[in-house]
Amino acid sequence: MLLAGCAVTADAGGPAATTPPADTRPFSELDFYPDPRLAEGARTAVVATDAVDPIAHDAAQLLPATVVSHDPDGDRDVVVRDTSRVIALDLAGSLAATVWGLGLGDTLVGRDMSTTFPGTEHLPIVTSGAHAVNAESVLALRPTLVLTDGTIGPRDVLEQLRESGVTVVFLENEASLEGAVQLARDTGRALGVAEVGELLAERIASEVDTVRAQIAAVAPSDADKKLRIVFLYLRGTSGIYYLFGAESGADHLIEALGARDVAAELGWEGMRPMTDEAMVEADPDVVLVMTNGLASAGGVDGLLEAKPALALTSAGKHERFVDMGDGQLLSFGPRSALVLDALARALYAKP
Repeated sequence: MLLAGCAVTADAGGPAATTPPADTRPFSELDFYPDPRLAEGARTAVVATDAVDPIAHDAAQLLPATVVSHDPDGDRDVVVRDTSRVIALDLAGSLAATVWGLGLGDTLVGRDMSTTFPGTEHLPIVTSGAHAVNAESVLALRPTLVLTDGTIGPRDVLEQLRESGVTVVFLENEASLEGAVQLARDTGRALGVAEVGELLAERIASEVDTVRAQIAAVAPSDADKKLRIVFLYLRGTSGIYYLFGAESGADHLIEALGARDVAAELGWEGMRPMTDEAMVEADPDVVLVMTNGLASAGGVDGLLEAKPALALTSAGKHERFVDMGDGQLLSFGPRSALVLDALARALYAKP
């Protein structure tokens, strides 16, 4: 995962977008489109709460804990002895959210740019606009443990941290709903709270299953009637327009929404610069984007002007763009069910 989950802030181009209030009505009481493909206009998906609810408080930690660190050059055993000062780093902010979900948020002493949920505002940011780790900023916080998944680098900085005596653990972090469940288990083991990690994993899985069942009840079951969706990563003022396909994380999210990831169906893998030909061939009903990414492109009107090929698609003709907060969309973790719920409301329910 190279770009998935990147936070596109005002610094990346254009003003930060305002967020409308969340729709907190029970899902079953919503008024759904008879055919969601015929919906008109842009929507913003807003989670009911951006807070991460810890599953436990003051859990007893069993340390030292020996865990497998999935380093870029191969697995190695790492002994975690001290978790009093933790920094959890990845592109999507999923690791910090998972630490918080385990009830160990008070151990966090720094954060990456994508960690934006309530309670972390005071933490100093140790990554730059390019999502690179600043060794001096990290060492100044005197961390005893750095958790990462390798999506933030450069690698030599992480090695420098190890050489300085900081314990560094690389965790696997698959960009999927199932990956969020496993990440809860692995993070729990690394922090000496394996049992709490299992509880968090079970909660994430249960909440996601509940929302997926609700979506299945309203999403078309006929493949020809399912929404055709693509995900675009935008930094308009920088001229960055990436189309995400298979194994980008967007494919898992779109599938969970009861829709079709047409980029993946066309054989588009990972994330690559969007081409006019690919977009016209995909002809999506809906385009998913990050909120501030869309703002950086000048909103829907600015995006359609910059990329006329989009205007030729069904989504462009009906201005069917669904945006979501940059620190939420493609951030798989304790809030996965909330993200699914908010997106489903924007896709299938009338305003």
